[in-house]
Amino acid sequence: MTAIHVSDDTLTVRLPRSSRIAGLLRHQVVPRSAITSAEAVADGLTAARGLRAPGLGIPGRRMVGTWRGRGARRLVDVRRGQPALRLRLQEHRYDELLIGHDDAAALAVLLTTVR
Repeated sequence: MTAIHVSDDTLTVRLPRSSRIAGLLRHQVVPRSAITSAEAVADGLTAARGLRAPGLGIPGRRMVGTWRGRGARRLVDVRRGQPALRLRLQEHRYDELLIGHDDAAALAVLLTTVR
């Protein structure tokens, strides 16, 4: 399972080894100042959009990797039926992170509160 740690200054996303290998990804450290919005989505798999480049997509079950579309580059790591945290970013390698996590709603609230 993906581990997400929130501090006063940064958000750290530690991806499982299987996701890093399948999606050609690495752990992400994002300054909280780069986060423009945070929201929880009920099913991360249906929320993922774009074309895979590079990554792994198993239709209806799993998406992991980089997805591109409409001028945006997204890091995606989601499974069917699992809620996900969607973060929109500025001045970062990715324009958006879509990360499956069982506590996505609580994380979204935590990230949108005034620090």
